Amino acid sequence: MDTPQIIAPSRAPSSGVVHSNTQHTSRFTVVGNHLAQHSELSLAAIGLGAHIQSLPAGARIGIKHLAERFPESETRIAAALRELEAHGYLKRTRERLPSGRVVTRTVSYNQPVASATPAGAPKSQPEPKPRPQPKQQPVPQPQPRPVRPAPGAPAPEAPAPAPMPRPEAEKPAPASEPVSTPVPPRPSLPRPQVHDLDRHRTALDLLADLRRHEPRLLLGEADICRLAPAVAAWFERDAHPDVVRRTLVADLPEPLIRPAGLLAHRLTALLPPPLPTAPAEEPAPRRDPLQNCDGCDRAFRAPEPGHCRECRSDLKEAA
Repeated sequence: MDTPQIIAPSRAPSSGVVHSNTQHTSRFTVVGNHLAQHSELSLAAIGLGAHIQSLPAGARIGIKHLAERFPESETRIAAALRELEAHGYLKRTRERLPSGRVVTRTVSYNQPVASATPAGAPKSQPEPKPRPQPKQQPVPQPQPRPVRPAPGAPAPEAPAPAPMPRPEAEKPAPASEPVSTPVPPRPSLPRPQVHDLDRHRTALDLLADLRRHEPRLLLGEADICRLAPAVAAWFERDAHPDVVRRTLVADLPEPLIRPAGLLAHRLTALLPPPLPTAPAEEPAPRRDPLQNCDGCDRAFRAPEPGHCRECRSDLKEAA
């Protein structure tokens, strides 16, 4: 009889990880150890690089999209993308479409590009620059002696001047990028010409009371103090508080995101002009007081007591 052979079982390592691998037949991605065991990349960058390599072509890998997918913050994801880009696993370029929109093109490499240093490979040391050699002075060449023409011989023709180089064809000027139009500065809030404490207090009360008429116009204390001088400027131009309130509350947009900014715009853009000066009233014509005639006791107007017109005419005829 043959002696049975006893095969000793494989001994597991006393410490460290033990692999229990199953061969994949579908839905798997091959990731090189140069990425999975990179000595300079952070763990977040290695995991993000493996995730990007597992995505199909055309998948979105923007920072905001990845932040919605994973619990890491946008700052940490952006730092991991910069690490992958620095080590040659990712390349991002910005391109301008014919419509003028700027988009980001992203290329993922399962092998780092040639410009990046491979994982685990020692960085190449820069070659020493050669020492500059002293410049050698050119040896002067002997100039040929001019040949004198024989007497009676025709003088040699002068060499034709070298043709002037033609100017190169002007290259078309590169298309300039669209110049961004500067945003005009915002106009400052109106302020009253004369500081009136009563008007200022009324303006503070009006702004704080707006939330009773429109709950969306809930203002903070700092915004109320900033907008109060503009409301006082409206009061200075004889605008009634009810008119100011209706102007600020009417036709609010939906949704209302910045109520203080909307009120500042309306107080500035819809500021009424000052009322024109009223013309001075002409004094009423002065009329003489009523007097009683000394002759007929009839009432008449005259600056002083005396006789009326009829009595004076009778006196003239009697005289």
